[in-house]
Amino acid sequence: MGHIDPTKEVFAQFRDSDRPGPIHMLNLVRLREWAAYPDGRKASGAEAYAAYGRESGPVFERLGGRIVWQGKFELILIGPQEERWDHCFIAEYPSVAAFVEMIRDPVYREAVKHRQAAVEDSRLIRHAVLPVGKTFGEIPK
Repeated sequence: MGHIDPTKEVFAQFRDSDRPGPIHMLNLVRLREWAAYPDGRKASGAEAYAAYGRESGPVFERLGGRIVWQGKFELILIGPQEERWDHCFIAEYPSVAAFVEMIRDPVYREAVKHRQAAVEDSRLIRHAVLPVGKTFGEIPK
């Protein structure tokens, strides 16, 4: 069983740990070959995920969201070799509150049904935005 939606407990922790400034959300998404819609409609996982993007995109943009990085998965050099990801990107939100508002938006809540049908497994990892260090070993404070 893959990871598709956050638990209520983790989402509450996410929401309650608000702070000023933007957040970056690393998205790693593996799609099902065929979407698993509860009503049995037929679509590939890619088609269902594209529908999620089309329908949720206006809400994401209205709330100040933007994609700051996107890449095409090639291979895992260090880590579980069985993992593969169909979509890899970082979305920026102006604040935790903006992300929470997106999740609660009625248009988004309807669109997310496509994501739930499309996704086999995923990771959604929140990051604080930091200045880039001089070398990869430097961790700015």
